[in-house]
Amino acid sequence: MGVTKTKNFTNRQNELANYAKVLAHPARIAILEFIFESDQCICRDLVKEIGLAQATISQHLKELKAMELLKGSVEGTSVCYCLHTENWLALKKAMSTFLNQPNVSDKTRC
Repeated sequence: MGVTKTKNFTNRQNELANYAKVLAHPARIAILEFIFESDQCICRDLVKEIGLAQATISQHLKELKAMELLKGSVEGTSVCYCLHTENWLALKKAMSTFLNQPNVSDKTRC
């Protein structure tokens, strides 16, 4: 498989693709939904709720944190995760702008 040539695309296009990539796994969607409902959580809470191994949950949390959609604070030997609100709102705005293109109509053009 070829290497993605991200430099051929705009920052906005790369940003949207990265958001789509991080949201493309159902476990990450489940993690975000759990955090939306509980406001914050610890990895072991997610293991119980979602039913995946702790290492798997940790890897998904790492991906969400890398995109800065989650923040984590150390509490003893655990990390407590919560939504990074500012970045979540930026994701919502970027995706909304993309999905609500003004020149998309109900007419079939092809």
